Amino acid sequence: MTTPTGSSAAVDGSSIALYTAEFAADPHDTYREMRRRFGSFVPVELAPGVPATLVIGYHEAVRILNDPEHFPADPRVWQEKIPDSCPVKPLMRWYPGPLRSAGVAHARYRQVNVAAIDGVNLYSRHAAVERMAIPLINTFCGAGEADLLSQYAFPLVFAGLNDMLGCPPELGIRVATGMAHLFNSVDDNAGLGMAMLSEALLELIACKRTEPGDDMLTRMVQHPADLDEEEILANIITLYGAALEPQQNLIVNTLLLILTDDRFAADVLGGSLSTRDALDEVLFTDPPVANLATTYPRQPILIGDTWLPAHQPVLISLSACNNDPAISGDFLGNRSHLAWSTGPHACPATRLASLIAEDAIDQLLDALPEMRLAVPAEELTWRPGPFHRALAALPVVFPKSPPLDVL
Repeated sequence: MTTPTGSSAAVDGSSIALYTAEFAADPHDTYREMRRRFGSFVPVELAPGVPATLVIGYHEAVRILNDPEHFPADPRVWQEKIPDSCPVKPLMRWYPGPLRSAGVAHARYRQVNVAAIDGVNLYSRHAAVERMAIPLINTFCGAGEADLLSQYAFPLVFAGLNDMLGCPPELGIRVATGMAHLFNSVDDNAGLGMAMLSEALLELIACKRTEPGDDMLTRMVQHPADLDEEEILANIITLYGAALEPQQNLIVNTLLLILTDDRFAADVLGGSLSTRDALDEVLFTDPPVANLATTYPRQPILIGDTWLPAHQPVLISLSACNNDPAISGDFLGNRSHLAWSTGPHACPATRLASLIAEDAIDQLLDALPEMRLAVPAEELTWRPGPFHRALAALPVVFPKSPPLDVL
């Protein structure tokens, strides 16, 4: 079988590598070729020698995500066969948190996360985003150019998440560095990233036990479920993993759409289309977490005419499923996408994440309405990695402007 033109290289004539720069550069062309060659279930490699099945059919994905009995999220049998040097193992391995559990354990962990998130005052987040966005914009508005990823989206999301968790900046920097290594998953630094992340967060947990506050981590520490240190650590990692990298990528991917698509470039500022419309379209077409929601069948299972092996990762391609021709239609106002997943492991913070992304984009567009890309869109670089859809940078130019008034 030949390697499909324009897609990532097939590693052995049948499996497709998701970790290459070629796949990152144009995953949508690869998804189309996958669908032509394989249908809804695609043999892939997450790293060299690490096979998995990628689900690219929307209806098949919904079935799997709503069937934790046959498709549990526990990777412990799988990870025994994976060497510690494997770059994807630190992100995928078992830990006592909601993303890697099922049944009673999952319910116990998830209630802690939900309680921590539900305690966030959404109204106060509007003011918090503005309070954090304006000083950031002021650092580059007079220069006439900026990288919206490193100078705006990342520091804004980072500061906001640390604020909600009650994490001081010096610990937060170590957390962010560790999380970035985990999500890259294409080098030997993922294990180091997990070690950095765990060390910083254990210090933060100890701090909250002695100095509680009105924040998500304090609500976790004080929750009646009485999680131990390892369990609290796993739950915080879940929150950082779900919020830091995906949130910054959602903001940046949406800004890219607004800056390059004529429907949005004029109409968002003119009032015809909203930032919310742009976000909805990105969540359909280019969600920041492209391939994840991983499960591990306990025994071989037949779906349609495809056998899925036992104890081998089954990943949902949230991106490819959203663009399945079986559900194609108008994106505007349509929120039936799988970007937040579905079923018992669906994201519990969709309102909060959407609010932060929308406010962050609106603050920037209001301040710099004449902003445009500094390079042609085709020259932008997408970071390789099997899980995310992430630009390396989003350089823009705009007329120089004076600093905004700080609240």
